Amino acid sequence: MRSVIVFAALAFASSVVVPRYAERMRLQSAPVALAAAQPAAAAPIASATAASRSVVVPRDPRGHFQVDGVIDGVRLSFMVDTGASVIALTAGDAARFGIHPAPSEFVAQVKTANGIVNAAPIQLDMIEVGDLLMRDVAAVVLPDGALSDNLLGLSFLSRLKRFEYDDGKLVLEQ
Repeated sequence: MRSVIVFAALAFASSVVVPRYAERMRLQSAPVALAAAQPAAAAPIASATAASRSVVVPRDPRGHFQVDGVIDGVRLSFMVDTGASVIALTAGDAARFGIHPAPSEFVAQVKTANGIVNAAPIQLDMIEVGDLLMRDVAAVVLPDGALSDNLLGLSFLSRLKRFEYDDGKLVLEQ
């Protein structure tokens, strides 16, 4: 009788824990689906709710997720890159809001699609993407020619409540 009660208790606990764990794993694995092909769509759509702020980003004609962001009042275009550890900026775009790293400040080595490049680590006071706002975000400046697009990496994305691929769009929620 005792073993039946223990089995029933374990079965009940599993029925509560397993669905929660499965949902958490589904949300964590969702960014992997970003490589799925979807047709191009319109510009990013920002929407706000009482509980959270979110930005819905459709694919661009190249199949990438492009967003506009604002750093120190300067609007920049970013490609969302879940494989980038930090926000990566071209030297030309960083100069638009007053960041001009000296050659001696390019001390970090980063792997890009074009190989290993020296980068200058910086800290962004504030970055806005639609209704989303982050303060004190790590970034790097790469020399011109090392990147074709600024990258919105995990130093921003990992601080969101969630980011996931849903119905052909990328959803960013804070």
